[in-house]
Amino acid sequence: MERTGTILRGREFEPVEGRVVVDDDGRIEAIEETSTESDDIILPAFVNAHTHIGDSIAKEAGGGLSLEELVAPPDGLKHRLLRAASRDELVTAMAQSLRFMQRAGTAACLDFREGDVDGVSMLEAAADGLPIDALSFARGSVDAMRAGDGFGASGANDSEFGREREATREAGKPFGIHAGEVDESDIDPALDLEPDFLVHMVHPEAHHLERVAEQEVPIVVCPRSNLVTDVGLSPYEELSERTTLALGTDNVFLNSPSMFREMEFLAKLSELPAPEILRAATINGAEIAGLEYGLLEPGRDARLLVLDGASDNLVGARDPVRAVVRRAGVDDVREVVFGADADGERTD
Repeated sequence: MERTGTILRGREFEPVEGRVVVDDDGRIEAIEETSTESDDIILPAFVNAHTHIGDSIAKEAGGGLSLEELVAPPDGLKHRLLRAASRDELVTAMAQSLRFMQRAGTAACLDFREGDVDGVSMLEAAADGLPIDALSFARGSVDAMRAGDGFGASGANDSEFGREREATREAGKPFGIHAGEVDESDIDPALDLEPDFLVHMVHPEAHHLERVAEQEVPIVVCPRSNLVTDVGLSPYEELSERTTLALGTDNVFLNSPSMFREMEFLAKLSELPAPEILRAATINGAEIAGLEYGLLEPGRDARLLVLDGASDNLVGARDPVRAVVRRAGVDDVREVVFGADADGERTD
């Protein structure tokens, strides 16, 4: 199978006119420069590095509530709504969000999965039959982590999480933890756990930034969520100078799980260059999760996003990377290709 157009190749997303060749095993066999009549823009499919898609049952609930009122266990609005919903309702709502993410160009999401072992099972049921990789960063117990793909801790002020951290090391699975979302008080104890990644980091102080650089801990930022919950915005440029940034859409009941919207928002809130933001939406999240895609390079798993470069929205764009980050949207998606599936997930 092959796709032709302007290919955003490698870590710098160098625009190359040509074709991507995918072998029968679903890997990129070659990227060949050649003239083509296609206006398509071909880039890696997105990796959404932080989601809570269990919240899909309660989209736009809780307007005007504080972060604690919205999500704090056990009686925040989110947790009350989750308890009140049936398993079938939860699975159906999560499947709907996964299908939307898939159509919107996302190949994988790293979901901080509530509900212990049963929560992992529910996400597996929601993803059944879909090509998107829905990864469970389980919460609640070591058994849930073993059933899932890693552990996603709520925050170091909730528990010390030492046992769970050691268990992830033994299992060879990643450990992530929320830190610095509301204030700085949980950042040092989170870093003491030597996590594989942190989420949010809205309120780091100078010594936290030094520790992040020394420990080389990737940070997943969620700008739209942080704005909605009124906790502030991360110091994106200072973080990016010290470590790797990945991008997530956070709670579905607060935000659409669209990486297009998240990229545009970050681009217009910060001075980060477009290629860095696109890396945050693709390869950086993939590397946190140990996935073999996120870049268009020979030997990588083929997870391709094909945009219609001749759409009314994108036609005439002088810089394709900047156009993808700041302008493109779900309506511009022509196709999402998962591996050797020649049909991909078409929207036209």
